[in-house]
Amino acid sequence: MADNRVERRLAAILAADVAGYSRLMGADEEGVLVRLKATRKSLVDPTVAAHRGRIVKTTGDGMLVEFASAVDAARCAIAVQRGLAEQNAAVPEIRRLEYRIGIHVGDIIVDDNDIFGDGVNIAARLEGIAEPGGVCISDDAQRQIRGKIDTAFEDLGPQNLKNIAEPMRAWRLRMNASDSAASPSPVAPLVDSTHALALPDKPSIAVLAFNNMSGDPEQDYFADGIVEDIITALSRFKALFVIARNSSFTYKGRAVDVKQVGRELGVRYVLEGSVRKAANRVRITGQLIDTATGAHIWADRIDGGLDDIFDLQDQVTASVVGAIAPAMEKAEIERAKRKPTESLDAYDYYLLGIAAIHSVFEGTEDAVSEALRLFYRAIELDPNYASAYGMAAWCHVLRKNYGWIHDDAHSIAEVERLARQAARLAKNDAVALYTGGFALARLLGHLDAGAALIDRALALDPNLAAAWHLSGWVKIHLGEPEMAIEHMAHAMRLNPLDPLIFGMQNGTAAAHFLAGRYDAASSWAEKALQQNSNYLPGIRMAAASHALSGRLVQAQKALTRMRQIDPELRISNLAEVVPFRAAKDFARYVEGLRKAGLPE
Repeated sequence: MADNRVERRLAAILAADVAGYSRLMGADEEGVLVRLKATRKSLVDPTVAAHRGRIVKTTGDGMLVEFASAVDAARCAIAVQRGLAEQNAAVPEIRRLEYRIGIHVGDIIVDDNDIFGDGVNIAARLEGIAEPGGVCISDDAQRQIRGKIDTAFEDLGPQNLKNIAEPMRAWRLRMNASDSAASPSPVAPLVDSTHALALPDKPSIAVLAFNNMSGDPEQDYFADGIVEDIITALSRFKALFVIARNSSFTYKGRAVDVKQVGRELGVRYVLEGSVRKAANRVRITGQLIDTATGAHIWADRIDGGLDDIFDLQDQVTASVVGAIAPAMEKAEIERAKRKPTESLDAYDYYLLGIAAIHSVFEGTEDAVSEALRLFYRAIELDPNYASAYGMAAWCHVLRKNYGWIHDDAHSIAEVERLARQAARLAKNDAVALYTGGFALARLLGHLDAGAALIDRALALDPNLAAAWHLSGWVKIHLGEPEMAIEHMAHAMRLNPLDPLIFGMQNGTAAAHFLAGRYDAASSWAEKALQQNSNYLPGIRMAAASHALSGRLVQAQKALTRMRQIDPELRISNLAEVVPFRAAKDFARYVEGLRKAGLPE
């Protein structure tokens, strides 16, 4: 009787293809073929051979490679991508040859030197969700290689892969993770423009910074403040998805393609315009654009006196809402028209304070002090200005976070006064609620009260990215890691280009750490440090999570950097910087940093 048994074996499978191959071929067919052959001959094939891989087959733009070891497969992929990055350094982006690579470890069927089966299919699907120049691996592969290569992992969570029945957890390899934590790392783009973010299931909009047409650069704060208030008004509509200021303002001062903005922020509409302030008159122009087609949906010019500034903002907001969601309920429209203050002078000082707050992250302690002075002046002019109290409390939070104040009795009493006043006066003011709430939680340890205020803010304004972010941190301190991860993820989707996104990434790391997922915590902490290599909370989290993952070399590197920035930190004073409620959560954090080498 003939032996019909199928030959099977366990293998690491690497699938790769060239990103944008059709576009490249359409632009220069012969040239691309020549460059692709040269790249294969000089880089790809020798690298595969050096890592003991077998090229099973090639297509015009891709290949399938078998390895006996997942470690070899990963090291080969990293070497190829780094080699291509060096080759592409002097090549215009539109002409670059870049591979996407997927790796999976699984059972394969071998037939006549070819390979088949789910193991191959999963590797191919992972390659499909990898970034150009990136490597995406399965959970099975990650388990095989973690701790064996000097590269960090980013947890992508469960992925629905085409023609694969069950969602599969996937990971992204960081190409520059071998860099020392002590070395400043360049800020990487937060969004890959070749991969559009998925549109939400409701009308979505980004409001770009309006041009200041006043002829006076010092009036930028006023134009920016007008836009921030329009964003705030729009974000109160539960039926809309509104991108946060920090992301939409990354385009400020640049000539932009609204279609590209739509892809990078994942929105259907963009509002752009200008503000002209002269004497007591204000002119606001606006254009609402469909990012899919580039068509103008609405455009208008609105003139009025400075005393009518809130009415002018309401007209812009109402026009936008009417154009993209005409069935909006009247109650929501009325709520969005809430005036923050009757005093225009107080409002002007508040806008100046907001401008100073946004310069804090580019400047020094002086910027926080100036912002605090301006908010106090706004409160002096209008003692019922809830947002001004909240933002003044937020200034104290920033001073605490950056180590610029000590917890003396006077400071604590003042923070509590500001936060309580913000909460008492807030009514429907989400900004006052979340800033006051977080100040109570962070500086006074009133976690339950702070969480309740932030929850009220989110009920009023579900698009408030900063409130989702800070809610995530309070959930961490309360010992609710899964809820914290959800809130951090929502904050990042509302604010995908935020220059301060490293705080949300580190919050995700901290939540995974509390849940005992130290590899995921390490990956997210390293991602935060990729954006800001001097971010002390991220360095601490990297040290603790690396240590508990068994990567002591990386843990000690992070600890060395931490001691350079904060030489006074010890196990004995650690409780001052991490207000965990549960003793077991704090004990786990202490264990990680002690294992990394933090002295008692």
